[in-house]
Amino acid sequence: MPEWLALYYREPLELTHGEGRYVWDAQGRRYLDFFGGILTTMTAHALPEVTKAVAEQAGRILHTSTLYLDRHMVELAERIAALSGIPDARVFFTTSGTEANDAALLLATTFRRSNQVLAMRNSYHGRSFSAVGITGNSSWSPTSLSPLQTLYVHGGVRTRGPYAQLSDAEFTAACVADLEDMLGQAHGTVAALIAEPVQGVGGFTAPPDGLYAAFRDVLQRHGILWITDEVQTGWGRTGDHFWGWQAHAASGPPDLLTFAKGIGNGMSIGGVVARAEVMNCLDANSISTFGGSPVTMAAGLANLTHLLEHDLQGNARRVGGLLAERLRAAAAGLAVVREVRGRGLMIGIELAEPDGTPSPRAASLALEHAREAGLLIGKGGREGHTLRIAPPLSLTVAEAEQGAEILDNVLRRVQEAVGGKERP
Repeated sequence: MPEWLALYYREPLELTHGEGRYVWDAQGRRYLDFFGGILTTMTAHALPEVTKAVAEQAGRILHTSTLYLDRHMVELAERIAALSGIPDARVFFTTSGTEANDAALLLATTFRRSNQVLAMRNSYHGRSFSAVGITGNSSWSPTSLSPLQTLYVHGGVRTRGPYAQLSDAEFTAACVADLEDMLGQAHGTVAALIAEPVQGVGGFTAPPDGLYAAFRDVLQRHGILWITDEVQTGWGRTGDHFWGWQAHAASGPPDLLTFAKGIGNGMSIGGVVARAEVMNCLDANSISTFGGSPVTMAAGLANLTHLLEHDLQGNARRVGGLLAERLRAAAAGLAVVREVRGRGLMIGIELAEPDGTPSPRAASLALEHAREAGLLIGKGGREGHTLRIAPPLSLTVAEAEQGAEILDNVLRRVQEAVGGKERP
């Protein structure tokens, strides 16, 4: 394995099985899972409907490729197109969010005949060569080489940077002015803006609601496409909306939408939704060997059906709101916690040193202490200093209370270790 293939924890953890919101390690110890394999086990571990669909399809045929019709792929595409909010939508399936963003970039740059792309500062869009080229988080961008010319825009991080002290309305106006100024300096035709409604790897940061609608007004005047990266925000995780872009819907839907992670509940599914004229702009052959495979499509259909029938978006709103409230109460008075933010079951806890600077050591300590107490969480942010809380959307109130109690104790232990004073 390569040296850069990182593992969590001082003593790496081997997970052997799971059920509901819990997983077990090779020693038989149980953990409450608040990270879901990086927001991927979206509904529940070993969800009966999904495991049954996978087993039954695997018993019939495992693989065909997109050269042959597959009923599950067509049905899932139709459902996603209808849910996307994009008119006259077409869906292309991939195997991951990275590949989905690659496909969206290919479509946008071909449609606009330009390799210029706007991206957000602190963003993350995948680990491929082109996705790294539009990633605004330096921790996940190992090379400056890219087939794209990327221009980075303000707005993805509300509470840091030059506009942090402004009101929401002033913040949005300043970011729009920055976008206008950047476009005035760009040479040629810009293809697209790609943006996560809530920045995932960036630490669950988000702009004020409506910022991307304001951006959309500017983009439309220039003919620039809007790509919304819903790899982490899609399928109701934010609680208030099914897609993250819907918090910015005043100027209409995006031109392209990318998705992955949660739709497969652990199976490898990604994809891009686009207006027909954009999706159909390629004038060369293209297929997908593994995208849209019979097994993953059967899993995706079963998972989406379960999510909608059980209103897991509503559960994310209700239980996520309770969890966020408990975590803010736990953080009150702790100087090591700079901010608790997020919405639905997508919550970030930003940690800081006594002098207010980001504290990756505090985040690493928190992960270790949480594991000791039987809770799995993630981390992110530009410095790796933000805890990422993203349980399966079927999380119960009792499990939210259990996790909040563990995190309360964890944060107090980290406060003592880092050495900062409690706030008065």
